[in-house]
Amino acid sequence: MEVEAPYACFTRPEFKTERMSYPVMTPSAAKGVLEAIFWKPEFSYQIERIDVLKPIRWVSIRRNEVSSMLTLAWVREAMADTTVRFDVEADRDQRNMVCLRDVAYRIHAQVRLRPHATAPEAKYRDQFRRKVQRGACFSQPFLGVREFSASFHAKTDREPIQRDEMFGVMLHSIVYRPDGESYRWFHAELQQGVLAVPREGIELPSASTRTGGRR
Repeated sequence: MEVEAPYACFTRPEFKTERMSYPVMTPSAAKGVLEAIFWKPEFSYQIERIDVLKPIRWVSIRRNEVSSMLTLAWVREAMADTTVRFDVEADRDQRNMVCLRDVAYRIHAQVRLRPHATAPEAKYRDQFRRKVQRGACFSQPFLGVREFSASFHAKTDREPIQRDEMFGVMLHSIVYRPDGESYRWFHAELQQGVLAVPREGIELPSASTRTGGRR
Protein backbone atom coordinates (compact mmCIF):
# COMPACT_ATOMS: atom_id res chain seq x y z
CA MET A 1 0.00 0.00 0.00
CA GLU A 2 0.98 3.65 -0.30
CA VAL A 3 0.76 6.50 2.18
CA GLU A 4 1.35 10.22 1.73
CA ALA A 5 1.03 13.46 3.63
CA PRO A 6 1.97 17.16 3.44
CA TYR A 7 4.36 16.74 6.39
CA ALA A 8 6.13 13.97 8.29
CA CYS A 9 8.53 13.77 11.21
CA PHE A 10 10.14 10.43 12.07
CA THR A 11 11.88 11.63 15.20
CA ARG A 12 15.43 10.53 15.92
CA PRO A 13 15.44 9.25 19.55
CA GLU A 14 18.91 10.64 20.27
CA PHE A 15 17.53 14.19 20.10
CA LYS A 16 15.80 14.80 23.44
CA THR A 17 14.52 18.39 23.16
CA GLU A 18 14.30 19.50 19.54
CA ARG A 19 12.58 17.18 17.08
CA MET A 20 14.78 16.10 14.17
CA SER A 21 13.42 13.71 11.56
CA TYR A 22 15.13 10.84 9.79
CA PRO A 23 15.36 11.50 6.01
CA VAL A 24 12.88 8.68 5.27
CA MET A 25 10.16 6.73 7.03
CA THR A 26 11.39 4.29 9.68
CA PRO A 27 10.16 0.66 9.87
CA SER A 28 8.51 1.33 13.24
CA ALA A 29 6.56 4.25 11.73
CA ALA A 30 5.51 2.09 8.77
CA LYS A 31 4.29 -0.58 11.16
CA GLY A 32 2.31 2.05 13.05
CA VAL A 33 0.57 3.12 9.83
CA LEU A 34 -0.45 -0.47 9.02
CA GLU A 35 -1.71 -1.08 12.55
CA ALA A 36 -3.77 2.12 12.38
CA ILE A 37 -5.53 0.72 9.32
CA PHE A 38 -6.04 -2.87 10.50
CA TRP A 39 -4.92 -4.49 13.74
CA LYS A 40 -5.58 -7.86 15.34
CA PRO A 41 -3.82 -9.46 18.34
CA GLU A 42 -3.44 -12.67 16.31
CA PHE A 43 -0.67 -11.31 14.08
CA SER A 44 2.01 -8.66 13.66
CA TYR A 45 3.41 -6.88 10.61
CA GLN A 46 6.91 -7.55 9.31
CA ILE A 47 8.16 -4.57 7.28
CA GLU A 48 10.32 -5.74 4.37
CA ARG A 49 11.03 -2.57 2.38
CA ILE A 50 9.95 1.04 2.00
CA ASP A 51 9.91 2.79 -1.38
CA VAL A 52 10.44 6.56 -1.34
CA LEU A 53 8.11 7.96 -4.03
CA LYS A 54 8.80 11.71 -3.74
CA PRO A 55 12.07 13.68 -3.41
CA ILE A 56 13.34 14.22 0.13
CA ARG A 57 12.52 17.81 1.13
CA TRP A 58 13.01 19.50 4.49
CA VAL A 59 11.16 22.20 6.36
CA SER A 60 11.65 23.81 9.77
CA ILE A 61 8.62 24.50 11.99
CA ARG A 62 8.58 26.35 15.30
CA ARG A 63 5.75 25.28 17.58
CA ASN A 64 4.53 25.58 21.13
CA GLU A 65 4.97 22.56 23.39
CA VAL A 66 4.86 21.96 27.13
CA SER A 67 8.23 21.52 28.83
CA SER A 68 7.18 18.94 31.43
CA MET A 69 5.99 15.37 31.09
CA LEU A 70 2.65 14.10 32.37
CA THR A 71 3.05 11.53 35.16
CA LEU A 72 0.75 8.81 36.44
CA ALA A 73 0.83 10.37 39.91
CA TRP A 74 -0.46 13.68 38.52
CA VAL A 75 -3.28 11.92 36.65
CA ARG A 76 -4.36 10.14 39.81
CA GLU A 77 -4.29 13.41 41.74
CA ALA A 78 -6.38 15.13 39.06
CA MET A 79 -8.93 12.30 39.09
CA ALA A 80 -9.26 12.53 42.87
CA ASP A 81 -9.39 16.34 43.02
CA THR A 82 -11.39 18.09 40.29
CA THR A 83 -9.85 21.47 41.18
CA VAL A 84 -6.42 20.34 39.95
CA ARG A 85 -5.66 21.90 36.56
CA PHE A 86 -2.68 21.90 34.24
CA ASP A 87 -1.57 25.45 33.38
CA VAL A 88 -0.38 25.27 29.77
CA GLU A 89 0.53 28.95 29.63
CA ALA A 90 2.91 28.62 32.59
CA ASP A 91 4.56 25.50 31.16
CA ARG A 92 4.72 26.47 27.50
CA ASP A 93 7.99 26.33 25.58
CA GLN A 94 8.80 27.11 21.95
CA ARG A 95 10.72 24.38 20.19
CA ASN A 96 11.96 23.85 16.67
CA MET A 97 11.05 20.84 14.53
CA VAL A 98 13.04 19.88 11.44
CA CYS A 99 10.71 17.65 9.45
CA LEU A 100 9.90 16.45 5.94
CA ARG A 101 7.36 17.96 3.56
CA ASP A 102 5.31 16.54 0.69
CA VAL A 103 6.14 12.87 1.32
CA ALA A 104 4.91 9.62 -0.20
CA TYR A 105 5.96 6.05 0.53
CA ARG A 106 5.09 2.54 -0.61
CA ILE A 107 5.17 0.02 2.25
CA HIS A 108 5.92 -3.65 1.60
CA ALA A 109 5.10 -5.95 4.54
CA GLN A 110 4.12 -9.48 5.48
CA VAL A 111 1.69 -10.79 8.09
CA ARG A 112 3.40 -12.88 10.79
CA LEU A 113 1.05 -15.05 12.81
CA ARG A 114 1.30 -15.25 16.57
CA PRO A 115 1.01 -18.64 18.37
CA HIS A 116 -2.64 -18.11 19.34
CA ALA A 117 -3.79 -17.23 15.79
CA THR A 118 -6.77 -19.29 14.58
CA ALA A 119 -6.84 -18.24 10.90
CA PRO A 120 -4.32 -18.41 8.03
CA GLU A 121 -2.24 -15.43 6.93
CA ALA A 122 -4.26 -15.08 3.71
CA LYS A 123 -7.41 -14.20 5.67
CA TYR A 124 -5.76 -11.28 7.46
CA ARG A 125 -4.08 -10.06 4.25
CA ASP A 126 -7.44 -10.03 2.45
CA GLN A 127 -9.08 -8.16 5.32
CA PHE A 128 -6.31 -5.57 5.20
CA ARG A 129 -6.61 -5.14 1.42
CA ARG A 130 -10.37 -4.63 1.63
CA LYS A 131 -9.89 -1.90 4.24
CA VAL A 132 -7.34 -0.12 2.05
CA GLN A 133 -9.63 -0.33 -0.99
CA ARG A 134 -12.53 1.16 1.01
CA GLY A 135 -10.33 3.79 2.64
CA ALA A 136 -11.37 2.48 6.07
CA CYS A 137 -9.11 2.40 9.12
CA PHE A 138 -9.11 1.55 12.82
CA SER A 139 -7.68 5.00 13.64
CA GLN A 140 -6.37 7.87 11.54
CA PRO A 141 -2.82 7.06 10.33
CA PHE A 142 -0.14 9.67 10.91
CA LEU A 143 3.49 10.05 9.92
CA GLY A 144 5.62 10.34 13.02
CA VAL A 145 3.56 12.81 15.06
CA ARG A 146 -0.22 12.82 15.42
CA GLU A 147 -0.76 16.25 13.89
CA PHE A 148 0.73 15.00 10.59
CA SER A 149 -2.26 12.96 9.41
CA ALA A 150 -1.76 10.81 6.33
CA SER A 151 -3.90 9.46 3.51
CA PHE A 152 -3.49 5.92 2.16
CA HIS A 153 -4.48 3.92 -0.89
CA ALA A 154 -3.59 0.83 -2.89
CA LYS A 155 -0.21 0.73 -4.60
CA THR A 156 0.27 2.55 -7.90
CA ASP A 157 2.80 2.26 -10.72
CA ARG A 158 4.89 5.18 -9.48
CA GLU A 159 8.61 4.51 -9.54
CA PRO A 160 10.80 5.20 -6.47
CA ILE A 161 13.09 8.22 -6.62
CA GLN A 162 16.46 7.60 -8.25
CA ARG A 163 18.67 8.22 -5.24
CA ASP A 164 21.36 6.29 -3.38
CA GLU A 165 22.37 7.36 0.12
CA MET A 166 23.79 5.91 3.31
CA PHE A 167 21.81 6.99 6.37
CA GLY A 168 23.91 5.18 8.97
CA VAL A 169 22.23 3.72 12.03
CA MET A 170 18.43 4.02 11.96
CA LEU A 171 15.73 3.01 14.40
CA HIS A 172 14.30 -0.41 13.49
CA SER A 173 11.77 -1.03 16.27
CA ILE A 174 10.93 -0.33 19.90
CA VAL A 175 10.58 -3.23 22.33
CA TYR A 176 8.35 -2.65 25.34
CA ARG A 177 9.16 -4.58 28.52
CA PRO A 178 7.89 -4.38 32.12
CA ASP A 179 11.15 -2.69 33.15
CA GLY A 180 11.01 -0.12 30.35
CA GLU A 181 11.49 0.20 26.61
CA SER A 182 14.52 -0.63 24.50
CA TYR A 183 15.47 0.30 20.95
CA ARG A 184 16.63 -1.87 18.05
CA TRP A 185 18.65 -0.49 15.17
CA PHE A 186 19.92 -1.32 11.68
CA HIS A 187 22.27 0.16 9.10
CA ALA A 188 20.01 2.00 6.66
CA GLU A 189 20.90 2.47 3.02
CA LEU A 190 18.74 3.88 0.25
CA GLN A 191 19.36 2.17 -3.09
CA GLN A 192 17.53 3.64 -6.07
CA GLY A 193 14.90 5.00 -3.71
CA VAL A 194 14.34 1.70 -1.89
CA LEU A 195 15.07 1.15 1.81
CA ALA A 196 15.50 -2.58 2.54
CA VAL A 197 14.57 -3.54 6.11
CA PRO A 198 16.13 -6.57 7.85
CA ARG A 199 13.86 -8.96 9.71
CA GLU A 200 15.46 -8.18 13.08
CA GLY A 201 17.17 -5.10 14.43
CA ILE A 202 20.22 -4.98 16.69
CA GLU A 203 19.71 -4.04 20.33
CA LEU A 204 22.69 -1.93 21.39
CA PRO A 205 23.75 -1.59 25.05
CA SER A 206 22.69 1.61 26.75
CA ALA A 207 25.19 4.26 27.82
CA SER A 208 24.81 3.28 31.49
CA THR A 209 25.59 -0.36 30.62
CA ARG A 210 28.72 0.55 28.64
CA THR A 211 30.06 2.70 31.46
CA GLY A 212 29.18 0.34 34.28
CA GLY A 213 26.32 2.53 35.49
CA ARG A 214 28.34 5.80 35.56
CA ARG A 215 26.70 8.86 33.97
